[in-house]
Amino acid sequence: MRQEVWEAAQAGERALHSLYEVENKLESAGSWGMLDMLGGGFVSSMIKRSKLGDAQALMNDAQQNLKAFERELKDITIDLELDVDIDDFLSFADVFMDNFFADYLVQRKIDKAKKQTQDAIRLVESLLDALRRAQ
Repeated sequence: MRQEVWEAAQAGERALHSLYEVENKLESAGSWGMLDMLGGGFVSSMIKRSKLGDAQALMNDAQQNLKAFERELKDITIDLELDVDIDDFLSFADVFMDNFFADYLVQRKIDKAKKQTQDAIRLVESLLDALRRAQ
């Protein structure tokens, strides 16, 4: 059982690290998004879009790490289900309909993804604390 707890903790650490990376990238995208909403223009839109693409790739990694953590937790009878995503349509709309309304929708989506990521971080941190106490 001790080995299973250790394996779960290791998987949780990987998941947590990847969630922190997502959070940082979303924070950056959000900053560029605010500039874009204030009239930053095409360049800020493109940088924000690039940051969102990076965040999506990191999110995919984080989801894989969360699934691995979930599998390890099931070995010690703890269930975990998390899902974090960015809507590709809003990224598309932001570039091709570059206006305040589209920028606002994208910014709300960034904020929602950031909150979901922060919620996932808190949950994983809590589970890791419990696993450390169990070791």
